[in-house]
Amino acid sequence: MATTSIPTTFQELYTDLADRVRVSVSDAAILVLLKRYINAALQEVHIERNWPWAERRNFIQTNADYAVGTVAIALTARTTVTGTDSLWNTAVTGMGFNNTRAGGKLKFAGADDVYEVSSVGSDTAITLVERFVGTAALTTSTYVYFEDEYALETDFWRPVDLRRFTQAFDLPIVSRKEFYRAFPKNSTPGTPRICTIIDLAPSGAVGTRPRLLLAPPPTSIINIPYRYITTNLAVSSAGAEAVSLSADADEPIIPVRYRNVLVHWAAAQWYRDRKDDTRYETCRREYMEQIVRMGSDTGPDRDHPKFLVSKAPYLRNVAGGRGGGSRRYVSPGSAFDELRA
Repeated sequence: MATTSIPTTFQELYTDLADRVRVSVSDAAILVLLKRYINAALQEVHIERNWPWAERRNFIQTNADYAVGTVAIALTARTTVTGTDSLWNTAVTGMGFNNTRAGGKLKFAGADDVYEVSSVGSDTAITLVERFVGTAALTTSTYVYFEDEYALETDFWRPVDLRRFTQAFDLPIVSRKEFYRAFPKNSTPGTPRICTIIDLAPSGAVGTRPRLLLAPPPTSIINIPYRYITTNLAVSSAGAEAVSLSADADEPIIPVRYRNVLVHWAAAQWYRDRKDDTRYETCRREYMEQIVRMGSDTGPDRDHPKFLVSKAPYLRNVAGGRGGGSRRYVSPGSAFDELRA
């Protein structure tokens, strides 16, 4: 690295950190710590704000509900569902997915229980995750298959907008607790009105699996474009994205002009953890000042959730009350209870 240039690669960043805190990169144990602090700084910077260079976009394509034919379940094989006149394993024309698939849900006529599909063996064979709990076998029962849960990108960290999942139509994001309170069963397909984001347990990898949960489950195939912040904060010399810096030639996705912010944060933590001296405060202040300058330069602000109150219905009712005749209070109904008003 030239003496006048800004640190660019992973090696240049941890070497700059070593120079600032006056340690040697030739010490293997010290080198491990230097690298760890730079990677921790990379995470910290992207916890601070939704930086534009970390934004990505993708879309979800939903599946329609399916209720063709009838089903049978024997009490001696409670996870086996047998269909008649069903086309469960048949592809939806031109869409690249089938009428039903693993992870979808089934609800049988006359019961409120919802069952998850473990696998689809054929057009007339589905295996359930949970055992059927009915007291009588099903013979020619009607049913409905639906999907309320959709995979997000594997590098999904958080949505860019914490209030609206998509700009294509009105789809507010609510907390998981609020979602489950409003739709405890979520088994009646319709037009999605709200959503929440959940994480499934790891499967085949260390990280959790982010999912979008829609209520009600969609009755048709729709595209849901969305923007999100990526967890891939580093890139190799070959252009491959990664969660963290590893090889010496790797680079953070932060623009070059801002990359010394990583050294500021790492130096502050080094002085706090390993030296316990006042230089921590100096480096911490430099870090915070640069974060502010970066925010002013790039424009994004931390995105806080807000309550956006629609005043029009209230004003109409109040004005009507003064005129003598219209009610002054709005009675809560299903629209209110289901978070549509």
